[in-house]
Amino acid sequence: MDIPRTRSRIVIKIGTNLLADRTQGINLERIDSIARAVSSWHAQASQVAIVSSGAIGAGVAALQLRERPRTIPEKQATAAVGQPLLMVAYENAFRKLGCPIGQMLLTKDDFANRARYVNAKNTFAALFERGVVPIVNENDSVAVEEIRLGDNDNLSALVATLIEADLLVILTDRDGLYSDDPSTNSRASLIPLVENITPQIEKLAKNTRSELGTGGMTTKVQAARRCVSAGIAVIIANGKKPNTLDELVRGRQTGTLFLPSQKKLNRRKQWIGFVSTSRGFLVVDDGARNALVRKHMSLLPSGILEIHGEFNANDTIAVRDASGKDIARGVTHFSSSDLARIKGKKSSDIGSILSRKSHDEVIHCDNLVLIGEE
Repeated sequence: MDIPRTRSRIVIKIGTNLLADRTQGINLERIDSIARAVSSWHAQASQVAIVSSGAIGAGVAALQLRERPRTIPEKQATAAVGQPLLMVAYENAFRKLGCPIGQMLLTKDDFANRARYVNAKNTFAALFERGVVPIVNENDSVAVEEIRLGDNDNLSALVATLIEADLLVILTDRDGLYSDDPSTNSRASLIPLVENITPQIEKLAKNTRSELGTGGMTTKVQAARRCVSAGIAVIIANGKKPNTLDELVRGRQTGTLFLPSQKKLNRRKQWIGFVSTSRGFLVVDDGARNALVRKHMSLLPSGILEIHGEFNANDTIAVRDASGKDIARGVTHFSSSDLARIKGKKSSDIGSILSRKSHDEVIHCDNLVLIGEE
């Protein structure tokens, strides 16, 4: 696959280790090189958004902390100090190239709430129309646990699907996905191309946390899974190498390229499967699992074993198999209380049990998205 070069939409995610050092603070030289590469993409009529970590890392250095904060209030305070420092660095780098930037601070609610999702999409579109480079980060200074996304790898995937990007570039301190952990196995080799994200590929993504960062290769492959299902190519590459972005600007592949799926999910299914908040979950038997995963059928009440959580009709819920693995997410036609009455029953019995005419399916196949192992 050729790397998108002209008239494309690109998201670049930059990890904390590339931008902030506990003692030295923000790496201004690296931000300058990122700005130059983005400016080159702009010259090719591309639109670029940057998902930037580093706010907490910059705050750690500014406050002269010995280690990354652990509690939510400490993280929020450190991010509040570091975020403006990070934005000043981006502003200075891009101003020299005549390119305006804009700040977008988002939380999970901005994606899970449909109205806010549309508003965010419209804001990105307006910024792109004016030639502005959006600098995106999670709103760490206000986000509580319930509305946190948790890592910028998955935030970058959400942004990429939101703006309908052609390519997501995840810059890290590794060359890409390896056949094993290269820090412990010197014989591990780089995997240059991933055509399908199989369970075997996911097992290779061992989670290796850094001193300042919050993610590892696991979250990067999770982000890639979200994107490829939406028809977006993903590259995981080494951002510490000086020419990585320059090579991509020239259309040359570096790192690990994840090819977009040939069976692209529509916009509604993308939102159901990877954006909306799950309000509860169902446990289904092996027969129902087979019907969903292998036959791509709707979920019927007869295959439901357990109902967990309280939810209403038209809420998004997860579906798990008997071993506890998530296999799907979908929009339910029934509330949790109604499902408790009809679970294990035939569809033809629903009307008499609930004393009203209703749907035959608990989740219609058009409103269901397979996730995890398939």
